[in-house]
Amino acid sequence: MRSKSATRLTRSLALHAAIVPLAIIWLFPLWMMFVFSTMPENGIFSPGIELTPSNQFWPNFQALQEDTGFVRTIFVSVVVATVYTFLSVMLTSMAGWALVRYRFHGRSVVLAIILGTITLPYFVVVIPQFIMVARDFGLSNTWFALIAPPLFNSLGVLFMRQSFSMMPTELFDAARVEGVKEWQIFLRVAMPMAKPTIAALSIILFLHSWNNYLWPLLIANDPEMMTAPVALGSLIGVTRVSWGGIMVGAVLLTAPMLVVFIFLQRYFMAGITAGAVK
Repeated sequence: MRSKSATRLTRSLALHAAIVPLAIIWLFPLWMMFVFSTMPENGIFSPGIELTPSNQFWPNFQALQEDTGFVRTIFVSVVVATVYTFLSVMLTSMAGWALVRYRFHGRSVVLAIILGTITLPYFVVVIPQFIMVARDFGLSNTWFALIAPPLFNSLGVLFMRQSFSMMPTELFDAARVEGVKEWQIFLRVAMPMAKPTIAALSIILFLHSWNNYLWPLLIANDPEMMTAPVALGSLIGVTRVSWGGIMVGAVLLTAPMLVVFIFLQRYFMAGITAGAVK
């Protein structure tokens, strides 16, 4: 018993010895981003490397707010990402449910098309999508234009399809025998059982919307509808780049995502590994 415990301890120490340096390498750029956000711009490009924070975070934030109205852009990003995540989870869940529980002609073709769209570069569809939304429908600089066009997510459909396919069919058949309606089975039985997958998918979709730069840049040129990543991009000018403001904005955009992931990581891992063991 002692030899087994010693072996496990040795393996644990060896694993931590390998992982800790990798974690430091990954966290170091994030720490330097925070340090740069607290420094004046001339300090960012000083020859020496400063590893400790300074006292310029608030002045840098004030400059960022004056240049971009960053608080407003954060609000827009939060609204867009939250509504997009909720609607996209519902849409992809319904699509995944239909592909698993319903038998209809062409189901394999639909699944093949969804799989094919994963390999399709976004730049192939962004121009026709922009022309349709902005020119044909005249919906530029609207909440609808920011949220609705990217709603369908092929990866989300496959996530939910895999989750629903792992659930026992007998459970749903028993609910139908009891007279439960189909939409009630979906909302009150299937969706609660898919909580780990939904949590993982929600994190992925929220991050996708939170970090999305190209589509909001194209469809919303009104400062009132500008998202936070686009606001940070506007600080890079031809003759001037506000590095202090960019660093502050990057910290404010990164910190909430790290906090969310830390608190929801067990749901994220459970959702990612769902179906790995049958």
